[in-house]
Amino acid sequence: MEEKFAEDFIFGGATAAFQVEGAASEDGRGPCCWDEYLKRPGSRFNGDMASDFYHKYKDDLELSQKFGINGIRVSISWSRIIPQGKGAVNQLGINFYDRLIDECIQNHVEPFVTLHHFDTPLGLFEDGDWLNRETIDHFVAYAKVCFEEFGDRVVKWATFNEPWSIAQNGYIIGNFPPNVQYDIPKAVQIMHNMMVAHAKVVELYKSMNLKGEIGIVHTLEGKCPISDKPEDKRAAYLDDMLANRFMLDACFKGKYDAETLRTVEEILTANDGSFKVFDGDMESLAAAAKHIDFLGMNYYSSHFLQAYDGESKIHHNGTGEKGTSIFALKGIGARVSNPAVETTDWDWPIYPQGMYEMLMRIKRDYPNYKKIYIAENGMGYKDDFEDGKIDDTPRIEYIKKHFSYILKAIADGVNVKGYYVWSLMDVLSWSNGYNKRYGLFYVDFKTQERYPKKSAYWFKKVAETKHLVSVDSLE
Repeated sequence: MEEKFAEDFIFGGATAAFQVEGAASEDGRGPCCWDEYLKRPGSRFNGDMASDFYHKYKDDLELSQKFGINGIRVSISWSRIIPQGKGAVNQLGINFYDRLIDECIQNHVEPFVTLHHFDTPLGLFEDGDWLNRETIDHFVAYAKVCFEEFGDRVVKWATFNEPWSIAQNGYIIGNFPPNVQYDIPKAVQIMHNMMVAHAKVVELYKSMNLKGEIGIVHTLEGKCPISDKPEDKRAAYLDDMLANRFMLDACFKGKYDAETLRTVEEILTANDGSFKVFDGDMESLAAAAKHIDFLGMNYYSSHFLQAYDGESKIHHNGTGEKGTSIFALKGIGARVSNPAVETTDWDWPIYPQGMYEMLMRIKRDYPNYKKIYIAENGMGYKDDFEDGKIDDTPRIEYIKKHFSYILKAIADGVNVKGYYVWSLMDVLSWSNGYNKRYGLFYVDFKTQERYPKKSAYWFKKVAETKHLVSVDSLE
């Protein structure tokens, strides 16, 4: 197995605009769907300040450089650039991202820019979000502004971050806006529409002859049957088809394989619905599949599935109260705990071999993938801050295990070019607020001071040596 990462491997940190920027009503930014959602009565937190990256980005990039981080994932807030989502462009928003991108380059921290990370402008969201086909055209117009303004310096672009999360959490789990539960047909329609939007933006980028690469970031969770029973294997197959294969086919094959369509239609029939393909959609998917430059893969965990015949039933663990999750979908199956696999306090299985299996599967099933960036991976943890120090050894062990499987995948022929830890600094967690920490840098959310955790020192050593060093080497 490869013992060492390549010299050009990116050791990055990941962020997202709404989760870090704050400055929610500064400099002409319009509201996004999350601003309204987190201001509803009973909400425990909001994103008005978040990690104050809008004002602290210079500090964060200086820290990045000091700790061996040579890449950063940022997303652009659509409503900071075009406050209503369509129409007038906000020059102050452009100016902010100009300053941010320039500061990245000055610190030798390459920006990897995502156009949409869950934060549709509020007006477009209220008009139907991705169920409204007009949103596709508005997204293409917004992307064009970004490419024109920043395409001379940004050479890594992603159209979307985790379209599956937008569909699943908004329309199946119901813990993202618009809080709809169990509507699998709407989730599938939204995924299809976003794949068309992605394809049109890829084609736009290529038509502009910019000197960079464009792809998409998908969350890809392994789906493992809890037993060898045929019905449990079927449940894992169905869950994988909905969460992974449907959109991977769209992105890399430029079509839905007959088996994919048949299976998705079976799931939709069990849930009393269907989805619609519009004129020109499949031509757009086919064109973009020839031009997509990379896959960004977010991987945190895999799921274990067993057969399930009842109605859909979900309880989302948003507090870190271990063992409280329930997830069962009509016509698919139930996610269950595997006693042999450790979980986080939020009931996420720690299963790094699932990352390896998914990397190998991409290589096998989608050989035109070109390259993969692990665009997010990390561990949510209740960090203890003691005497200015944060010992987050469990996070180091989590990342180290995943790194070792990345090296194994590289040795087995997968072209993995970088890793972006989620997250660079502690951020607002969409459904958990500020008590679920992921960062290499601890944020005191009262003072907005940053403190490097033990994991930051370990990450620095790995980035500098390109070797998987032990935790003990920090002593």
